Amino acid sequence: MDERHEIVEDRESAAGMEAAEDGGDEKLVIALKKPYLFEGKEYTEIDLTGMDDMTAADMIALENQYDKRHPGINVMPEVRVEYAVMMAARAAKLPVEFFNGLPQREAVKVKNRVMGFLFGSD
Repeated sequence: MDERHEIVEDRESAAGMEAAEDGGDEKLVIALKKPYLFEGKEYTEIDLTGMDDMTAADMIALENQYDKRHPGINVMPEVRVEYAVMMAARAAKLPVEFFNGLPQREAVKVKNRVMGFLFGSD
C-alpha cells in the first residue's frame, strides 16, 4: 500500500468514526457511489442499522468464526476488513460474498462505518 492510499484510508476511517459518533441510523446506511449488482439484484445502499440490535453473543460468534479462519493470536480483529465485512453481513442480513464483491472504496466505507460504530464514543 502506498503512502497516498494510507492517507486517504486514514481520512476515510476518521470520517467514518466521526459519522458514527454523531449517532443516528442514517449514518449506518451507506450510499453506494454507483449501483452494485449482486445475484441479479441492484443495490444503491447498504443498511447497517442492524448493528444496533447485535449483542455480545453476536460479537463472540463473529470472533469465533474469525479465529477459526485465522488461528493464533488475533489482536483487534475488528480493525480488519474481513472482520468488518463479517459484522456488516450479519447486520445487513446479506451473505459475506455480497461484501467481498464490493469495489474497494465501498469496502473501505463499510469497514470505517463498522469501526466507527464499535469505537464511537457514547
